[in-house]
Amino acid sequence: MFLARSRKDSGMSHRDTECRSGSVTSAQELLAVLRGLLGDAGPTLRFRDDCQFSPRGLIVVALLWAWSGKCGLTERLEQGLQTARSLGRKSAPRSISYQAFLKLLVRWTGPLGEWIRGCFQDRLRRETSRYRHGKFVVMAADGSKLRLARTRSNEAYYAPRKSRRRKRRATRKSTQRRAASAAARARQAREKKADSPQMSLTLLFHAGWRLPWDWRLGPSDQSERAQLRQMIPQLPADTLLAADCGFVGYEFWAELLAGGRHFVIRVGGNVKLLKKLGVARERDGTVYLWPDKAAKRNQPPLVLRLVEVHDGRQSWFLVTSVLDPRDLTDQNLAQIYRTRWRLEVFFRHFKQTYGRSKLRSHKAEHARCEAEWSLLGLWAMMLHTQLQLDDPDGLSVVKMLRAFRQSLDEHRCPMLPRDSLADRLRRAVRDGYARRDKRSRCHPRKKYEPETKPPHVAAATTSQRKQAQRITSSLSSKGLTA
Repeated sequence: MFLARSRKDSGMSHRDTECRSGSVTSAQELLAVLRGLLGDAGPTLRFRDDCQFSPRGLIVVALLWAWSGKCGLTERLEQGLQTARSLGRKSAPRSISYQAFLKLLVRWTGPLGEWIRGCFQDRLRRETSRYRHGKFVVMAADGSKLRLARTRSNEAYYAPRKSRRRKRRATRKSTQRRAASAAARARQAREKKADSPQMSLTLLFHAGWRLPWDWRLGPSDQSERAQLRQMIPQLPADTLLAADCGFVGYEFWAELLAGGRHFVIRVGGNVKLLKKLGVARERDGTVYLWPDKAAKRNQPPLVLRLVEVHDGRQSWFLVTSVLDPRDLTDQNLAQIYRTRWRLEVFFRHFKQTYGRSKLRSHKAEHARCEAEWSLLGLWAMMLHTQLQLDDPDGLSVVKMLRAFRQSLDEHRCPMLPRDSLADRLRRAVRDGYARRDKRSRCHPRKKYEPETKPPHVAAATTSQRKQAQRITSSLSSKGLTA
């Protein structure tokens, strides 16, 4: 009776009493997760002597800041700092402002993010059964947009260039005039929406692991293909890149082939191909990409293979640099291209489930840091959880986020075995019941997209065959291949 009365008088709950008797806190479990992913050694960087953070301590606090489920950015930082401080005095400074923390992140996000990506990529390489599909490393590529706060800093960097120039001209001439008609008001509304700052994200995605590999961020009018070309040197030499029809072009494909990479890309009526050019051993489906601009520069044609796939509703066409059907059959190519949809699912998890469809930072450099550490944080959580599950493909991102954020909320409390982070993550799997089809048969606004047009395939002319043979023979005499 005395114990119960004293607990009641002191305001101590049964949970708090249980916590004091434990040994391993939730913060220590989170630190063990990061140690397992990043190793014991930190990056070879050196901060100033008066800096309150060590490189590894900044990584820990930044990832905890990205994992937090709080609404505001300052509240997320406060929770991350409290969790890190509970691990020891040297883990995080006793007091630091949000502005000072972001100033440090702006300076060091580049090298720290590159080091973390290297650690995660090495971890993916260790599991060869999931890392490779036969002799290839299958990667998917696609782009998306992240909405930003409508501030002058974000508009100055991330809004389209044309809209920035148009806005400056409008402010120089006069203030905005009132629309004279409903059509003019609708046009102004569309232009205002188009002028809103957005961050372009182009992501390389490992299809076997269902995890990111690399990414690039930039203004909303930056080309996804240009961003992907920046990541080609970081691709493994035996990569098979799967992408949609937005990633076509002679220079882009030639750069992939020059580095020993391969691709399977969907094409449509916007691509012109040649056949019967006579510069390679031709099989059924052999085509060539050789635009007029490349021919004028005496650049060799690209030898490709065209595959037609029918999904039961319509036909779609794939172009691949894997010429021998014995390496990859038509069915395997179609299956590999379908794995690209896993990247779309990851975008949904990142923007909707994880809550990053709109970033909260008001400055352009802060928004970039928020996006970088958000991607690194989700990558870290998904990688660790997949390593804990018997069936990684059945991962439930909602339950995973709930487990990590519950550990952050209870960072001071030791966990019982049934409430530990590892036990929660083992239960972070999707349910098995089959959901009924919710599609409406008579939906009034249902969109029916037109059938994709096939690429234009024309027979090569006599002059094209002679020029192509002359270019390939000169390259082979120099020890090069077309």
